[in-house]
Amino acid sequence: MTPVSWKESQAMRQASPRFALDYLATPGLDVRALFAFARDQGLTDVQIRSQPGSNAIARGMPAADVRSAAADTGVGIISVNALQRFNEWTPARRAEASKLADYAAACGAKTLMLVPVNDGSWPANVERRGDLRVALKALKPILQSRGLIGLIEPLGFRTCSLRSKNEAAKAIAAIDGQSVFRLVHDTFHHTLAGETFFSSELTGLVHISSVNDPIHWIYPDRVLVGSDNGSQIRALLDGGYGGPFSFAPFVDAAHPPDDLAGALAASIALFRHGLLTRVPA
Repeated sequence: MTPVSWKESQAMRQASPRFALDYLATPGLDVRALFAFARDQGLTDVQIRSQPGSNAIARGMPAADVRSAAADTGVGIISVNALQRFNEWTPARRAEASKLADYAAACGAKTLMLVPVNDGSWPANVERRGDLRVALKALKPILQSRGLIGLIEPLGFRTCSLRSKNEAAKAIAAIDGQSVFRLVHDTFHHTLAGETFFSSELTGLVHISSVNDPIHWIYPDRVLVGSDNGSQIRALLDGGYGGPFSFAPFVDAAHPPDDLAGALAASIALFRHGLLTRVPA
């Protein structure tokens, strides 16, 4: 093996990326096992989810117990994922947002993920963009009062009411929400949307995964990191992004990979190789 040069090792140390693990990667584990698995892979942060059957929130685990389990394991909780259909603001959505925000704050999470309507049912563009701003204005005090950041995740699907990070950034600016809201740059959704917009300063989290089949746009094709991520990662780092990079593949609980730990290690190695390619010869 060729030794890493001093210049290369300096670049790696300076970048010092924070790696995290999304619960999507380990759907068969309970939350304590998830924390332990992440720690054993040398990952410092995790994302937990609220979807039915997925983890502690849906299973009724008290937030204080989640916080204690994370502290005992030595990992941090980046986010609770997610308030679904956040841009379809209703009294029921307000109640759901308040409940999830309470849970996120109590379990020690720093952020609450915000996922837009993704069923093709959105109204015309003017109304759709207005609905987005209404939702952000209403969410702003809910998040501020609990010390949380709202992470907006535009989805790349044609059925999604918010595909574009650029559109989300404009809505954040329109409601003066830069202190409360950040964007999720998801390499999968960025690829599917064909988006060119990058905003390192407004990005609060990067989801890294690879797309095997960008034509058909189906979640089972979202896997661990591939070479198609390199240009996106470099653009964010070159722009000054210094936040966490979370591995967010879709793993079938009934057919988990034979060696997820090995796959994660390979992905981290590929990620670091991408950092080294940024160093001039």
